[in-house]
Amino acid sequence: MNELHSHMKEGAAEAARVARGVSAEQLSGATPCKEFDVRTLVNHWVLYTSHGLECRAQRRDIPEELTERDFAGEEGFAEAYAAQLDQALAAWAEPAAWEGEIGIAGMEMAAPEVAKLILKEMTVHGWDVAAATGQEFRVSDALGELILSVVEEHAPVYRQYDGFAEPVPVAGSATAFERALALSGRDPGWTP
Repeated sequence: MNELHSHMKEGAAEAARVARGVSAEQLSGATPCKEFDVRTLVNHWVLYTSHGLECRAQRRDIPEELTERDFAGEEGFAEAYAAQLDQALAAWAEPAAWEGEIGIAGMEMAAPEVAKLILKEMTVHGWDVAAATGQEFRVSDALGELILSVVEEHAPVYRQYDGFAEPVPVAGSATAFERALALSGRDPGWTP
């Protein structure tokens, strides 16, 4: 739990940093997720990786009104996202959050696995937002290895439901995080 919680803190800090670098002028821009512009991607990212992360720890559903909210259009959205990430991390600091199973996507999964899946969303979509807005998304080697293992384990299911595109080839020198991006169907060299 402690190691995974540390990875969550690292991912959240980087996500908050990248969110602060998104300008209102960039919200209509393209992203590596072809079906999303920056605004739609940011709204998805904020909803599921901060509010969703907290709700999963507390075993409650995401409030319906949040699913329609335009987080990216709100003044100070990045600071609000950072604060919500802090709340989510505090929820996962409770030992009970790591016990038992959590319902996600119509199935029950062990709590640590759900935490890993949401951390994958936070970092991979964080990279999407960063790439779309001319920023870098930086992760430690250890976090990159964790994200790669999550993508490797869950890629077939994501592909089955069109959550991932087909893998993209990468150089042998690619980092673990770049390999995770490529395995999820993203080109680590993508630019808008």
